[in-house]
Amino acid sequence: MPKFFKKNNASEAVVGKWDLSAGDEGFDAEKAKKRDKVKHIVKEVLVYVFLTLCALLAFVPFYWMLMSSVKTEMEFRESVPTFFPHEFQWKNYWMIFHQVTSTTSGGASFGQILINTLVVGIMSTLLGLVIIIITAYALARMEFKGKNILFAIMLATMMIPGELFTVSNYITVAKLHMNNSYTVLILPFLVSVYYIYLLRNNFMQIPNSLYQAAKVDGLSDMGYLIKVMIPLTAPTLISITLLRFIGTWNSYIWPRLVNTQPWQMITNWVTGGFVDRMQPDGFSLYGGYFGSTPLDSLKMAAVCMVSLPLLILFIFCRKYIMRGVSKSGTKG
Repeated sequence: MPKFFKKNNASEAVVGKWDLSAGDEGFDAEKAKKRDKVKHIVKEVLVYVFLTLCALLAFVPFYWMLMSSVKTEMEFRESVPTFFPHEFQWKNYWMIFHQVTSTTSGGASFGQILINTLVVGIMSTLLGLVIIIITAYALARMEFKGKNILFAIMLATMMIPGELFTVSNYITVAKLHMNNSYTVLILPFLVSVYYIYLLRNNFMQIPNSLYQAAKVDGLSDMGYLIKVMIPLTAPTLISITLLRFIGTWNSYIWPRLVNTQPWQMITNWVTGGFVDRMQPDGFSLYGGYFGSTPLDSLKMAAVCMVSLPLLILFIFCRKYIMRGVSKSGTKG
């Protein structure tokens, strides 16, 4: 025991000697801590500055669109652009409601095109959601011959470019004479393999014990789907609903391809010519000064009006979109 204590004291003496000999040239933990803290603060500041610059760059096009929508056409066409209007021309938005396109295929007003978009968007979303839920449930829970082969074929169609479907769908629609109707805008796009795949994966993660308990309680497959599976996968269903409606709202090529102007969608209407011709109700911004030349300020106002509903929808529902895509219905 005495030897052990002697040894221990000797080692402590060595350490103490080393610490004393190091003096001011030794490791200063306090300085190192302050230095790391400064590095961390500088790193955080640089990251936030970079993200702020990226956000500003992303916001510039929206700011330009908004400011241009309330400029006069003369100011918009100035050689030196202005980033803030000298005079706010709020009548640009009022002119949108009075604008009626005039083409050989027939004119269309903002109200008519808006009704077309809402009818197609709501019907396409609701019918598509029913098909997606039933198909995903069958592929996730029901057992039948060829289920895996059918699912593999469905996934394989996702690798085919959408333009090929557009060509084949157009040929089919032309032969059936379905042009200029709501049906041709709704029917070809009711089925979405991606959303079926997404919802099927959510359904498969719901424990089998819930299904067996439901069967013991005498619940049918449809009852189990409505009362158990749909509530558990509500975030995913909400995100699918929103994304489908947004996709329909932004639809451009297909409505322009199969329908004439009175049956087209709101994005087709925005790209039409906004001119200062005298409207049927006698309304004109500049007294016909620009004649049949399209007014870019009116186009900017129309783009703002079309983008506003989607922006509001995303602001209030973004958490459901993110949660539905990133998370599953429940953990098994």
